[in-house]
Amino acid sequence: MKASTTSAPYTPLPSSYPDHHHHHHHPLNVIVLTYYRDPPPSYLFLRRCLLFTIALLLLAGAAFLLYPSDPDLKLARLRLNHVRVNSSPLLTLDLSFSLTIKVRNRDFFSFAYDSLVVSVGYRGRELGLVRSQGGQLRARATSYVNATLDLNGLEVIHDAFYLIEDLASGVIPFDTVTDVTGSLGLVFLQIPIEGRVSCELYVNINNQTVVRQDCYPKVRNTFRFDNALNTCIM
Repeated sequence: MKASTTSAPYTPLPSSYPDHHHHHHHPLNVIVLTYYRDPPPSYLFLRRCLLFTIALLLLAGAAFLLYPSDPDLKLARLRLNHVRVNSSPLLTLDLSFSLTIKVRNRDFFSFAYDSLVVSVGYRGRELGLVRSQGGQLRARATSYVNATLDLNGLEVIHDAFYLIEDLASGVIPFDTVTDVTGSLGLVFLQIPIEGRVSCELYVNINNQTVVRQDCYPKVRNTFRFDNALNTCIM
């Protein structure tokens, strides 16, 4: 027995096209269509996963560049003008610092800050503060703000015992906290942001110098895309 074959009926193309006046032979154009097969489901899944990963990486890059971040603060310069302890009639403290704060705008938008505040404390207790005027900081720019802190006649009653010990050692530890608050101009939005840096200062009262300083900037948490990437990979 012969195996039966199935074929689609077709009509042959004419070898020439009629013309009322002349008869011309035209060449035939034959188009061969290949058989189309649907891709396997695993290929489609990998393709979608790859496109999703690329789109997610592009979104992460855009978010990294455009996401508002806090300004970077650093204590660029510190000079001790004088420190003096008065024992009569009360135990008081005279203190004067001159500081230069470096403010760096890491964003791609301008930053307007209302004020820059520097406070000085002793043993976790604030002694006083100084407030500078506000200003405008361009995108990806750096500015230096000068501040002078003069504190005279500060009564150190609660920490008198510690102050006497520090006077005996010749070194008094102070801590400074610098805050800057403002808003980031993002199109028509005003996004409030804040920067802070804390420093521990060790002052030698004999030669009136700062013998050591340790600064700790505030760290802001950032958004992570790990969960989304793991969802695609698993």
